[in-house]
Amino acid sequence: MPQTELESGMASIIKVFHKYSGHNCTLRKADLKALINNEMNHFIKKIKDKKILDRLFTDLDQNGDLEIDFKEFVALIAMVTSALCLHYIFIKHLRKSGSLTLFVY
Repeated sequence: MPQTELESGMASIIKVFHKYSGHNCTLRKADLKALINNEMNHFIKKIKDKKILDRLFTDLDQNGDLEIDFKEFVALIAMVTSALCLHYIFIKHLRKSGSLTLFVY
């Protein structure tokens, strides 16, 4: 039986994480930057500013070990996915109404 669409998406997240994390199964700052710039470039602007990378890394690194483990990485995926969901709901609302109106979710 083939994987479902959701299962395929989950497997892709795991594969991409391991592609950049290597044998340690954690991401350093440079790894996180490369992953975002190469794999999420349609959803997140390329990270060029060191301050932005530092802030994002600090926010994700919940245990303060200066590495992003898979659980911490999934938090980034969840944040981006949630924002995309709201964006798509908003766009759908605009298309349906044909005008820009106050939208409360």
